[in-house]
Amino acid sequence: MFLEGLWFYLWGLLWAMYFVTDGFDLGVGMLLPFLGKDEISKRTLYNATGPLWDGNEVWLITAGGVTFAAFPKTYAVMFSSFYTALTLLLVALMIRGLSFEFRSKADGPGWKKACDVCQFLGSGLTALLIGVAFANIFRGLPIEDGIFKGGFLSLLNPYGIAGGLFFITVFLLHGALWLVLKTEGVLYDKARRAASGLWIAVLLVTVVFLAYSYIETKLYANYFARPGLFILPIAAVVALLMCRFYMSKKFDWKAWFASAVFIIAATFFCITGLYPNMLPSRIDPVHSITAHNAASTPLTLTVMLVVVIIFIPLVLAYQIWAFHLFREKIDQEEFIY
Repeated sequence: MFLEGLWFYLWGLLWAMYFVTDGFDLGVGMLLPFLGKDEISKRTLYNATGPLWDGNEVWLITAGGVTFAAFPKTYAVMFSSFYTALTLLLVALMIRGLSFEFRSKADGPGWKKACDVCQFLGSGLTALLIGVAFANIFRGLPIEDGIFKGGFLSLLNPYGIAGGLFFITVFLLHGALWLVLKTEGVLYDKARRAASGLWIAVLLVTVVFLAYSYIETKLYANYFARPGLFILPIAAVVALLMCRFYMSKKFDWKAWFASAVFIIAATFFCITGLYPNMLPSRIDPVHSITAHNAASTPLTLTVMLVVVIIFIPLVLAYQIWAFHLFREKIDQEEFIY
């Protein structure tokens, strides 16, 4: 029981780390058509995330790997249930990666424009699909005896779409705050104005999504059973308010970190509300996939825990070093055309 619960929350932590790290570069990609009005500003946006985006996606691979190794039944049902959505997600990630790697390899304006479209669509579709998938998990899936009884279109229900919009809005704010850290001059001013407007949007969308979750899901059941757990949504609210405060004071790094704390707290609010379910069934709770009936053997979980204790600090150290190395604002005069 202890190992299963521990790995459930480690699984949630890996997703939270992915949302924090890849969330800002997905946000920057979605902001490209709105803030990248000329070639210099577009290059600035690409350079703001270019050295970091592929390292950020390591957390996505790790979260998927942990699902496979620690909760193989969850992995099997999830990947069969979300087969079409995950295929689209893979395509979105591929075209987004191609736009990073190949935009500067040709001089034609048509090529650059195509890469910009791929960057925007790849980033937006990734955020949307992840939000839709997790919202449907929170809502519950039509699962019976480990078999998904719905289809791709059934995932596009109003609550699923609301989850997608929530993720998009949060990532847009996180990306705008990252651009505030990395840019100067006119683009810096535009990024600050965008972040200010997006903060209001995040506040409104968060309130709506929390209320909608109360109606559509059972996420609040654990909180009413153990009121002390309400510290998690309170922490999320405080982090969002502190983000606004730091933005007003132009404490740019603190504002970005407050946004990161908001994302982590919001993720654990949902994960804690979900526990012990990983894929709750809307047909009958007896068919739900939980951390207990989907977990690997205790020996497997123990060996994995040893591996995580050794290697996750190394991954964190590498990522902290990378963020430190590329912490300075982008110097547009160094661009090579």
